[in-house]
Amino acid sequence: MKLALFLVRRVVAAVLSLVALSALVFAATDLLPGDATDTLAGAQASQGDRDQLRAQLGLDRNALDRFTSWLSQAATGDLGTGLVGGRPVVAVLGERLPNSLVLTALAFLLAVPLAIAGGLLAGMRAQRRSDRVISGGALVLAGLPEFLTVVALTAALSTWLGLLPEVSLAPVGGRPWDSPQVLVLPALSLTLVGVATATRLVRSAVVDVVDAPYVESARLAGVSGGRLAVRHVLPNALGPAVQAVAVMFGGLTGGAVVVEAIFNYPGVGYELQQAVANRDVPMVQGLSLALCATALLALLVGDVVAALLDPRRRGL
Repeated sequence: MKLALFLVRRVVAAVLSLVALSALVFAATDLLPGDATDTLAGAQASQGDRDQLRAQLGLDRNALDRFTSWLSQAATGDLGTGLVGGRPVVAVLGERLPNSLVLTALAFLLAVPLAIAGGLLAGMRAQRRSDRVISGGALVLAGLPEFLTVVALTAALSTWLGLLPEVSLAPVGGRPWDSPQVLVLPALSLTLVGVATATRLVRSAVVDVVDAPYVESARLAGVSGGRLAVRHVLPNALGPAVQAVAVMFGGLTGGAVVVEAIFNYPGVGYELQQAVANRDVPMVQGLSLALCATALLALLVGDVVAALLDPRRRGL
């Protein structure tokens, strides 16, 4: 019963968060200067033509009316239709989301073991040289703007060494994984972004466990080094570590928007950047809401898994 109530509370909280985020997304896009009529009407259109087009597109309605209409449609799975090109947002997601998920999954698979290993080592040796090096490096990476990380990797691996392409264009009619080399730079860029955040969160979880009585008992019994870390510390820090990984996945979802735009990678982030440039508000709103829902789903799964690993987190 308590597990069911815990799940219900988490799902309700996620839904309410998504509604709040939808309001923020709508408000932010509604404040964008100009609208899609600038693109659709053309430079030679008169103000009367622009006003008529705005009325046809429903852009002349008040913000509250447009928001409630959009939210009610989104609740039924209809995320709207782009003004530029007339493409349904759901169709764009169906085409681009697999590309983004592959990129995010690659970065996730690379970042998780690195973050756990780094956080475990730093936490086990808190306040020592290895901790300062790992924590300091993670702090620097977390503080760097994502585009600087991307530029540094591109300069090193593409411009100077010539090992990888500077852009990540998929083959015509194909998918990015048809040419795996186009995935390397975007995946590495996202990996560094994810590792920077998750390593510090895992370290904090490990530090909380290291001084626990059961860990001290294991030390007194002669257990030390990697055996102590893997058999006694990591299992008890696994719940918070899972939540850290979930937070990292949410961060990767947002970071992919920047990375895809820089590399021209054909994912949701690239489409979002194009929609913003064209002032295609329905497309921006729909894609942004889908990204928010993906991040919230990752956090929800992380909370549930952490609670299953540590019943104290759900009051059992």
